[in-house]
Amino acid sequence: MSELELQEEEREALLSIYDGDELFKQIDNCSYQYKYGENDSNKSFVLEIKWVEKYPNEVPVMNMDTFYNKHIVASLKQKIIDILTSEAEQYLGMSMTYSLFEFLKEKFEDLIEEQPDEPEKLEVEKLCITENDQQEKQLKEKKEQLTKSQKRRQWNRVDAKGEKPRGWNWVDIVKHLSQTGSKEEQPIS
Repeated sequence: MSELELQEEEREALLSIYDGDELFKQIDNCSYQYKYGENDSNKSFVLEIKWVEKYPNEVPVMNMDTFYNKHIVASLKQKIIDILTSEAEQYLGMSMTYSLFEFLKEKFEDLIEEQPDEPEKLEVEKLCITENDQQEKQLKEKKEQLTKSQKRRQWNRVDAKGEKPRGWNWVDIVKHLSQTGSKEEQPIS
């Protein structure tokens, strides 16, 4: 069987096995996600497996960098990827997505112990505002104050789109020529 046929066969098997399982999600024809742990708890995560072109003869790409996993510590993410990669190498040449999802289910309790109960709080450094910063801020905040008549004149200079009318910067040719005058040509001698 070709790799594409094996992938199609595994896709059908996965969809039939996980039919109705809310924790399983097919992203596209080559990407699948499975959620472990209780919903919205600090001790839950999503594993994404993406098949490469030569899958199942090559190890699929395993991803823990989904938005849902933002609370998982980096060391745990890396440990999960490492364990799954070594497990996947045993299954080269065979369908392995289901086996990897189930393998992680078995190891979930041991692995999740590394995750702290409370999400880590990021410490924000206190900012020190100097006088120069305050002066710059005041200068930026200061807007030009126009009177009503100035605003009206400014509004009258533009059309509904906020653009100046056609020809606003054209030179008055007649006025220009009258100021420069015409020079009479002198005969060349």
